[in-house]
Amino acid sequence: MDLVGMIPSFGGFLGTIAAFVVALSVIVAIHEYGHYIVGRWCGIHAEVFSLGFGPVLFSRVDKRGTKWQFALLPFGGYVKFLGDADAASGKDPDAITGLSDADRKRTMHGADLWRRAAAVAAGPAFNFILSIIVFAGIFMFLGTSGDKPVIGKVANLPGNEEIFEPGDQLLSVGGVPTPDLATFYTVARETEPAESVEYVVERDGKELAFESVFPFPPVLGQLSARSPAMAVGMEVGDVIVSLDGKPVYALSEVQKAAQDGAGAPMDLEVWRDGEIYNVTLSPLSRDLPTDDGFETRWLIGFSGGPFFETPKETLGIGNALLGGVQQTWFVATSSLSGMYHMITGAISSCNIQGPIGIAQTSGDMASQGLQEFIWFIAVLSTAVGLLNLFPIPVLDGGHLVFHAYEAVTGRPPSDRALQVLMAGGLALLLSLMLFALSNDLFCP
Repeated sequence: MDLVGMIPSFGGFLGTIAAFVVALSVIVAIHEYGHYIVGRWCGIHAEVFSLGFGPVLFSRVDKRGTKWQFALLPFGGYVKFLGDADAASGKDPDAITGLSDADRKRTMHGADLWRRAAAVAAGPAFNFILSIIVFAGIFMFLGTSGDKPVIGKVANLPGNEEIFEPGDQLLSVGGVPTPDLATFYTVARETEPAESVEYVVERDGKELAFESVFPFPPVLGQLSARSPAMAVGMEVGDVIVSLDGKPVYALSEVQKAAQDGAGAPMDLEVWRDGEIYNVTLSPLSRDLPTDDGFETRWLIGFSGGPFFETPKETLGIGNALLGGVQQTWFVATSSLSGMYHMITGAISSCNIQGPIGIAQTSGDMASQGLQEFIWFIAVLSTAVGLLNLFPIPVLDGGHLVFHAYEAVTGRPPSDRALQVLMAGGLALLLSLMLFALSNDLFCP
């Protein structure tokens, strides 16, 4: 049962909030558990493990003396270690004064340097580990496409005859051989859009020729969160019949028209389960990553693929984990590249999303199904882990900078310096949050 996909049935706004809270709670819980468990392994005592802030709704104290609690505002969490003055791990001199040497070793401010650094770094590390495990699990249990253009499920298209069968292997498209899936994609992209194309398939050892739809028909295979397509209620599986009154045979025709129109409204006639409806879309400008950096494109918010799905091939645990690492690395490096290009002015700062934007994206991804929502959680977990490594006081990266300073100089920064730096870091962080929130409210 697609439990996450049921969220929108409670209403658009409530569904969005519910999806956001679920995604954030999972990521925060993993992040804070990383701090907690590594701190515990290092002999540092955690006094409080909290999911949420504000008034406590439920709590219990375990046998180690740690208070586990759920608080009213489910938009974050924290671990308060012995000797901490607050959730940001500021030092509480009164709590440390008078402690024995053994007890001081159990505080975040009296333990050996490497133990403190390990406990701090564990939060972001656990976010990355979560992402790797989720990506690997999807590759291992749900699989990826094989390397042959073998037909599995055929797209539901108006007037499309059932001429292909599961297991058919495409030998050629428009007279051009397609020995593997990569070649099929290349040939299909180079084929001019047309009402029909000739295919040769191998079935039960025989070669058969057919005339059928364009290889990449105008079928919506995936919707982008917070896009014009989602805003007007388009769904995966919708077929675009015409654009501004002209027949459409390939999804690329719609995408090209969006680029050429540079934001001009587009009138689409759409087929869904035997019914025709009409929508008007206005493409939005977005900066997308490329091999050389970023490029600005006009997007409607959907993508497609071939007229068929290839049978999935599950990966072994080794290859799945490798794929998980590679996908996590891709998300992290793409995020860093995007930040760099925003700082240099190469792309718009509107690419930064705040809490409203992330909440809307959470709801949109949840509405597309459980797999898409879980994938989004993994992507967001990588982003949260990366953000926490920034060298900003109050963030984990800031604390690691303090530890590095202590390792080099042989002494930690003074209490006064820490107070000033933490206050400055908090002000900077709040400024960034307000900037991101303004993007949510005012950017298109």
